[in-house]
Amino acid sequence: MEHELKQVLSVSRRTDIPAFYMPWFMQGVDRGTIAVENPFNRQVRQVPVSPDRVHAMVFWSKNFGPFLQGGYGERLQTMGYHLLFNFTINSQVPELEPAVPPLDQRLDQLRQLCRHFGPQAVQWRFDPICHYVMPTGEIRTNLADFGTIAEAARGAGIGTCVTSFMDHYAKIRRRTRGRLTFIDPTMAEKCGLLMELERILLPLGIQLNLCCEKDVLAHLPLSTTIRAGACISGPRIVTLYGGHVSLRADAGQRRAAGCGCTQSVDVGSYRLHPCHHNCLFCYANPAGDGKGPA
Repeated sequence: MEHELKQVLSVSRRTDIPAFYMPWFMQGVDRGTIAVENPFNRQVRQVPVSPDRVHAMVFWSKNFGPFLQGGYGERLQTMGYHLLFNFTINSQVPELEPAVPPLDQRLDQLRQLCRHFGPQAVQWRFDPICHYVMPTGEIRTNLADFGTIAEAARGAGIGTCVTSFMDHYAKIRRRTRGRLTFIDPTMAEKCGLLMELERILLPLGIQLNLCCEKDVLAHLPLSTTIRAGACISGPRIVTLYGGHVSLRADAGQRRAAGCGCTQSVDVGSYRLHPCHHNCLFCYANPAGDGKGPA
């Protein structure tokens, strides 16, 4: 029955808690509740996070170094929580992601996560795929290190890569004015690029999944192995850990665009917990200059 289901916590789509805010998060865990601000009306509610209410925590990050160094995962496991990890590892492109650690450090973190918590609990996200024009007129992408990352992911035991194309928000255009110009590939270009990524991943045994790319998926050939993905999947969580969590689609996500995520509660805040990676393409960064919160 519904009342017997435990919650899944998303930690977090709105900011990078593993990199910057684990002490704050653990204070809430120790207290048994975390204050969560609604991003639209700023109303605050207390989300119960005790082990009898929460089945699993899904951590999202571009830098799991502080999480690993602090031993937070082991502590949470000892308390009775099940853990999963969405690790976004993109190519080393300083003009796009100026504050993430060097690629070799991130790949080492990936290996550590897989050793400590099992590769089945870790999902590699290469997200988003970006195309852009430099002031010199040179057209670039952020795909240069894709093959290197894929090889490292396979070596760590990872079996899934989730990707999507960049969304072009007005605030991103304001943020990048005078620095570079993001461009949106044609549908044919997107399909051709994804087929090339599939070609790289297939021999490695890595499944390529798309996040919120329903239209692109519909244009791929029927023979493709590329599938719609779910960054938070209730069925996957139950397969890994048993128990009972909601298998319903998350109405708060972009279902019309093809989001396959099931229900979870996000405990981050765009405003109160700004992400300091300062990625130029990030939808969560409200600043016009890409350097902090507005």
